[in-house]
Amino acid sequence: MARRALLTARRRRQLLPYAILVPGVAWLVVFFAIPVLNQVYVSLESGTIEQGYAFDWNWSSYGTALSDYQEQFLRSLFYAGTATVLALVIAFPLVYFVAFRGGRYKTVLLALIVLPLFMNFLMRTVAWQTILQDDGFVADTMRSLGILEEDGRLLATRTAVIAGLTYNFLPFMALPIYAALEGVDRRLIEAATDLYATRWQAFRRITVPLAMPGIVAGSLLTFIPALGDYVNASLLGSSRETMIGNVIQSKFLVLTDYPTAAALSFLLMLFIVVLVAIYIRVLGRRSLFEAAAA
Repeated sequence: MARRALLTARRRRQLLPYAILVPGVAWLVVFFAIPVLNQVYVSLESGTIEQGYAFDWNWSSYGTALSDYQEQFLRSLFYAGTATVLALVIAFPLVYFVAFRGGRYKTVLLALIVLPLFMNFLMRTVAWQTILQDDGFVADTMRSLGILEEDGRLLATRTAVIAGLTYNFLPFMALPIYAALEGVDRRLIEAATDLYATRWQAFRRITVPLAMPGIVAGSLLTFIPALGDYVNASLLGSSRETMIGNVIQSKFLVLTDYPTAAALSFLLMLFIVVLVAIYIRVLGRRSLFEAAAA
């Protein structure tokens, strides 16, 4: 009897990890796997919203998506990549100062970085419309300094779209890097300087490699949503700055061309997966696991 109870208790301990996984797996199946499979199914349909749609393995939607919207794909890649690089250039020195020089004000400084996230994404983007408007302070100042031509403008340009993307996703770059820098053992840097390394050499060979997991995580958290964003291009750009997210939004909600919209969505997801795989391959698997832990 005691042996049977022992086996039952051991069996429960073995099953406990799988039981803990059940809610997460169920969530992924219901809210990720099923919607993705549904979009694949829709992308292979043909018809119109008036006539109805029928599943007939219509692969032409993928051909249309690739042939007609290459420009939007490439533009989205350029905008998202540029915004990611700019966010990294801005965020790294900012959080470096907070982590190493913030002192008792670390919490306040970190809260100021996160504070924009407490405002609605749409409202933050609309605020940039006011900042970059043609008769605004920024445009007038740039004209007076000769940076912008007299008839030049900032709003409805690629500069405005990239600026909006950079601003909106900057906290997602800053927070993982801060977490990585906060975990850096200061004694390693002191040991490097004791061994006659300059401050720059210690930064380049110790601080940056140790912060790499945060850089990886921040880059992914910035690049992926920026690539599929459509709000910034809609509010801060013009028809010449249309991103692939704008095309998908229009196909779903305006033109009701569901098969092409689903094909574009699925291709965008595959595009992101391939780019992320290449990015992780270049940086190494160790950085991926450390970034996930961060």
